Amino acid sequence: MANNPLIDQGTLNRVRCSIIVASYPNLNITSGYMSKQSLARISFDGNFNEQIPTATGVVNSPEPYAMGSVAVNLLRTTALAAAWRAQWENTTIIGSITIYSDTAAFPAFTLRSSAIQHFDPNAFDGNDPASALMLRGVYDINTTLWSF
Repeated sequence: MANNPLIDQGTLNRVRCSIIVASYPNLNITSGYMSKQSLARISFDGNFNEQIPTATGVVNSPEPYAMGSVAVNLLRTTALAAAWRAQWENTTIIGSITIYSDTAAFPAFTLRSSAIQHFDPNAFDGNDPASALMLRGVYDINTTLWSF
């Protein structure tokens, strides 16, 4: 019979989630500017490694980067939403962004060469203050590729 390893399961912190925009600190998004449902989410496009078929197996070809997308449910009822609108009306390129999760146990992600991809203000029906902001940038992976 296995013993209980008593592994600490950790803690989630709803107010920890944030997006920091290095070049435009006025655009930083803390949890107070997000809706309760799915504050922010990061996802990655494509594969981190290409496996090229051969006659008897595969040749691995690691990618040096992946494209990361960050979806934020930004409250359009705040001045911050208007600041983001002013930003994309001026330029959609925002540079490096760092996304902090809802736990200190999980390291932040930094995306470089980021840009505003999309914004959906949502229905103006007085029932939902959340607008969908989509950011996209480069996430460096397989850093040992540069050690040649």
